Amino acid sequence: MSEAAIDDKGGEAVASSGRRSRGLVGLLRHHAMDTRPLRIAPFRRLLTGQGTAFIGSMFTQVAVPVQVYAISHSSLLVGLVGGVGLVPIVVFGLWGGAVADVVDRRALYLWSSVGAWLVTVGLLAQTLAGMSSVGLMLGLVFAQSGLFAISSSTRGAIVPRLVPLELVPASNALFQTVGNVGNVVGLLAAGVLVALPHGFAYAYTVDAVLFFAALYAGFRLPPLPAEGPTELPGLRSVVEGLAFISRRPVLVMSFGVDIVAMVLAMPWSLFPAVAHARFHGTIGPLYASIAIGGLLVGLTSGWIGRVRRQGVAITAAIVCWGGFVALAGLAHQLWLVVVLLALAGGADLISAVFRQTILQSYAPDEMRGRMQGVFTAVVSGGPRLGYLRAGVVASVAGTTFSWVSGGIACMIVVVVAAVAVRPFWNYDARARRRGVGDAAGEDPGEDAGEDPAPATAEGAAPVVAEAWITGAATADGPDAADR
Repeated sequence: MSEAAIDDKGGEAVASSGRRSRGLVGLLRHHAMDTRPLRIAPFRRLLTGQGTAFIGSMFTQVAVPVQVYAISHSSLLVGLVGGVGLVPIVVFGLWGGAVADVVDRRALYLWSSVGAWLVTVGLLAQTLAGMSSVGLMLGLVFAQSGLFAISSSTRGAIVPRLVPLELVPASNALFQTVGNVGNVVGLLAAGVLVALPHGFAYAYTVDAVLFFAALYAGFRLPPLPAEGPTELPGLRSVVEGLAFISRRPVLVMSFGVDIVAMVLAMPWSLFPAVAHARFHGTIGPLYASIAIGGLLVGLTSGWIGRVRRQGVAITAAIVCWGGFVALAGLAHQLWLVVVLLALAGGADLISAVFRQTILQSYAPDEMRGRMQGVFTAVVSGGPRLGYLRAGVVASVAGTTFSWVSGGIACMIVVVVAAVAVRPFWNYDARARRRGVGDAAGEDPGEDAGEDPAPATAEGAAPVVAEAWITGAATADGPDAADR
C-alpha cells in the first residue's frame, strides 16, 4: 500500500474519530442541565440561598420527630408532628399566595423567612432550656408550617419575575435539583447529628445558621411590587384564585395528577415495615433513594425546556412514577428497591418541573401568588394524605398490597384522566409562549373576553429578565442590571 493511501486512511480515521467526539459532546450538551438562569444574579442568589437553607431545614425536620419521641415515647404524638402542619400549610398557603399578588413580593418573602428563622431559634431555645414540652414543640411546628407556606408561595411567584419565560423550565429544574441535593445531604447528616449527645441542639443550630443564606438572598432581591390591584386580600381573593383554576382544565389537571400520584403511590409510610420485614431494619437507603433519582435526572435535565407537549410529558412521567413504585413493592433485594425508587424519583422530578412551569407561565402575574399558594398546599398536603392512605390499606390488606396496588391505581387513573381532558393532553408550551389562544384548544376569550394567560416572555419577567430579553444581559449583563 502506498504512503499516500495510508495517509488517506489515517486522515479518514482521524476525521471519523473527530465526528464521534463532536457527536458525544453535542449529546452531552443536549442533555446536560440548562444553567442559563444562573447568569441572572438575583435568581442565582435566590437559588443558592434557598438551597443552603433547605439543607438546614432537613436537620430540623429530622430532629423534631425524634425529639418528640424521646420526650413522649409515643408514636401517636410523633404522627401529630406531621398532622399539625397540614392545616397551616393549606390555609396560609392559599392566603399567603393571595397576599403575594397585592404586595411587594420581596418584602413578603423576606419577612416570612425571618419569621420561620425565629421559630427555629425557638426550637433551639426550648431545647437548651430543657423544657421537654411536646405541646410547645407542636405549637412551634404549627407556626413554622404556616410561615413556610407563605414564603414558598411567594418564592414560586417571584421566579417568573426574575427570568424570561423561556427559562422558567430550566429555573424549576435547578430548584428541584438543589432540593434533592438538600434532601440527600441534609437527611443523611441530620441522622448522624441527632444521635450525638446534645444532638437536637446541634441540629437546630445548624438550621438557624444556614438559614441566613435565605435571608441574605431575600434582602438582595430587587423590589417586586404588585402589578395588579393592591387591596388587602380576604376570602374573596382566595375564592377568585380557586375559580380561576376551576375554569381552566389545564390548571385543574396540573394539580389533580399530582394529588393522584402522591395519594395513591407515595410509599414512605410503608418503609419502616418493609425495612423490618425484608432488609433487617435497614431503612436509610429507602428514604434517600427517591431524592437520589431526582438529583441524577436533574443533572441531565437540559432537554426539559425543549419539550412542547408538556401535558403528555407530565402524564408519561407520572405513569413511570407509579410503575416503578409498584415494581419496587414487589422486589425483595434492597439494591433493586433502591434502583426502582430512584427511577421513580427521577420521573417525579420531571413531572414536578413541568407542573410548576405550566403554573408559572399559564397565569398572569397578578394571579401567580394565588396559583403558587394552591401549589404549595397540594404538594405539601398530598404526600401527607398518601401516608394515611398507605397506612390504612396496609393495616387491612397488608404492606405489599398497599404498596403495589397504589402504584398500579396511580397509572390507571392518570392515563384515563389525561386522555379524557383534551386541553391538558394537547397543551403546547411553545404555542403558549407565542400567545396562540391557550395552546390547548380552549377559547382564548373564555374569561370576560380576555386571554386566560396573557403573558408574553417580556410581560412575564418585567423586573430583571427584560434586560436579558432585549440583549442587555450578556455575560456581564445580569450583574450589571442587578447593580
